[in-house]
Amino acid sequence: MPHVPQIRQTGAGFRRQAATRLFTIEAGKGRQMIELAATTGFDVDAIVATACAKTRDLNTSMAEQVTDPGLQEHDIDRLAREIGIPPCPAILSRFSAEMHRQEPDMRKLADLIGSDIALSASLLKLVNSTFYGLRTKATNAHQALSIIGLRAGANLVTGLILRQAFPPGGSALMQRFWDKSAGLASAALVVARRLSGLDLDEAHTYVLFRDCGMPVMIRKFGDYANIIDRLEHVPGIQVTTVEQTEYRYSHARVGYALACGWLLPESFCRAILYHHDFEKLASGRREAEPANRKLVAFGLLMEQIAMVRSGGGLCPDWEPGEQLVLQTFGITPDDIIMLAQEPALEAD
Repeated sequence: MPHVPQIRQTGAGFRRQAATRLFTIEAGKGRQMIELAATTGFDVDAIVATACAKTRDLNTSMAEQVTDPGLQEHDIDRLAREIGIPPCPAILSRFSAEMHRQEPDMRKLADLIGSDIALSASLLKLVNSTFYGLRTKATNAHQALSIIGLRAGANLVTGLILRQAFPPGGSALMQRFWDKSAGLASAALVVARRLSGLDLDEAHTYVLFRDCGMPVMIRKFGDYANIIDRLEHVPGIQVTTVEQTEYRYSHARVGYALACGWLLPESFCRAILYHHDFEKLASGRREAEPANRKLVAFGLLMEQIAMVRSGGGLCPDWEPGEQLVLQTFGITPDDIIMLAQEPALEAD
């Protein structure tokens, strides 16, 4: 079994229980056993995920496939057909078309939302929550849009429709996915206000959509829960590698295709595609340039804040993505601990 070195980072406040996990990557004709160890220390404890040189080479080459930038429109259509990505819902398509007019008609947009009782109720519940702090509560979709604005409303509606497209049903894994997503998204509304240069509603929508490929995979593959449980503490780039090996798809790639098909901005879609590939983002690779780096950094920041609040140490992607977060927002590890202790998060 290969030696697994300990890696340490500077910083303060993050701790993690010691754990060792084994999983198998099947590639071509052989199998590689990879030891993944998380070692406890003081200050900041890094998650170690290393293996023999051959396996690292394998991961690198496969990661290139996972984040292949050559997803043209026909590729997205093919992927959508093969894996069962739902087409852009009619209500979202009409909403988007109206939003792209030179002067969108708020009443038409409100009527579209109002035509879907569940969507309207979900929007009102969110707009009237403590996170928006409205003195006067909205009672209908038109009032909600008037209060928060069309662009913010469009972002919220898009996120709400995503959940409608993948109801938990009887799936415990789907329910777990949405519980986690809802918690991160609610906290995002608080944290985004504390950071400069970040659009509140776009950040909230991104946190909901960042892993939107996962509900597609959950619905498509009956054994996908095994991947999630087996690789729970593994850096995301390795998760996408295993997904690509076992299913020919990764949740990052599927999420990108879904977001494109649902008419979201290209920079937003690319932020989904590269949300685990911090090396490409840091190196300034041409294919990663369109990605909204602030959104990628914010998504990882929310994962780390959730880990701190749960009493854990480092989230699996923190070690490769730490510098992106700290440099993008000009913050320190101590600042992250302060954000995690925000009183407003306790109200969630």
